[in-house]
Amino acid sequence: MTTAAARDVECASERVAAALAQTCLHDGPVGLVGLEIEAHCFDIADPLRRPGWDELSDVIATVPALPGGSAITVEPGGAVELSGPPAHGVADAIVGITADRTVLKQHFAAHGLALVLLGADPLRPAQRVNPGARYQAMESFFAATGSAEAGAAMMTSTASVQINIEAGPRAGWADRVRLAHALGPTMIALSANSPLLSGHFTGWRSSRQRVWGQLDSARCGPILCDNGDDPAADWAHYALRAPVMLVRTPEAVPMTEFVSFADWADGRVSLDNRTPGEADLEYHLTTLFPPVRPRRWLEIRYLDSMPDHRWPAVVFTLATLLDNPAAAQIAADATAAVGGEWDLAARAGLADPRLRAAAVTCVTAAAEHAPAELTDAMAGLLADVEAGRCPGDDFSDRVVEHGIPTALTQLARSQA
Repeated sequence: MTTAAARDVECASERVAAALAQTCLHDGPVGLVGLEIEAHCFDIADPLRRPGWDELSDVIATVPALPGGSAITVEPGGAVELSGPPAHGVADAIVGITADRTVLKQHFAAHGLALVLLGADPLRPAQRVNPGARYQAMESFFAATGSAEAGAAMMTSTASVQINIEAGPRAGWADRVRLAHALGPTMIALSANSPLLSGHFTGWRSSRQRVWGQLDSARCGPILCDNGDDPAADWAHYALRAPVMLVRTPEAVPMTEFVSFADWADGRVSLDNRTPGEADLEYHLTTLFPPVRPRRWLEIRYLDSMPDHRWPAVVFTLATLLDNPAAAQIAADATAAVGGEWDLAARAGLADPRLRAAAVTCVTAAAEHAPAELTDAMAGLLADVEAGRCPGDDFSDRVVEHGIPTALTQLARSQA
């Protein structure tokens, strides 16, 4: 290879980073909101049994038309996800996916199954039922890189509520992405709904967030650099620095050692006897799981899956704090002192007085903008936050009184 050719290869990652920074966020108005809700699927009569892939596929194949237009997918452990289309505002997004969840719950209940909204599976051990090659490869990657237990739990035992919002005007990207991160610990604390995992109390209010925290921070940690002044460049840097998880050859082949995408792009390491192309980059991006992920819009990925009486208020709160300028300023001030307390939020939840104070201020600010149909839900959320109660505290009380299987059966029946 000539010197010029070698230099060109070495600069490949710089070109990839520049292109990625140009395309990862869309410059435009705020307003569109999409929601995704994951629910663990349990046999109502036998909560220890994990429905298999064929069973789930057969049930989903006969689901009636969903009025809100959501897509249905199945996670590796059999959790069922509803992904709603973008709606004009968070209130409309809530209405659409609520209608779809009602239809889906009733259909699954008719087959003896319940779609339970908890941030982590409180009873069953981690087990993959999705036979897809991608998930087999991910399982192998986690085992080879020393995070088999956390990786298996992440893939098969956790569930979340995800909010997708517009990136907004370019001039506001830095403040907007900084706020989305700063809100993380406070929103984790007030959404915490996973006190148990695989049959045990973990000592954490959000065991889901604890699991994510045990994984590689280069793939699952926050994307922002020290000042966060250029989130697009921060994302490009993050993506190029992150280790390659899977290489498509064309099947997904797991990596067994740390190789950053930049090293592959620049030819310092050869994978599959080649340098990566655009399709490899796109695939690599799908294996990165930060709490706020740019995909032209912003994926907010840090909320536990919560009960139907609670998630609409939490979703409305978060979207309002990000999209309403007055509420955003209040939220920025309220979360300034706790914006980096990810582990504390997951462990203590609203028992921490600083997180509780931030949550009270944030929910109060959002409630001022709530439509009439969400007034009661917002009042209920605020009352719980002021009392320092997370959504999972009610389930914990049930478990202490009745034991895990009975408490889960009660919850499954109530959510069926």
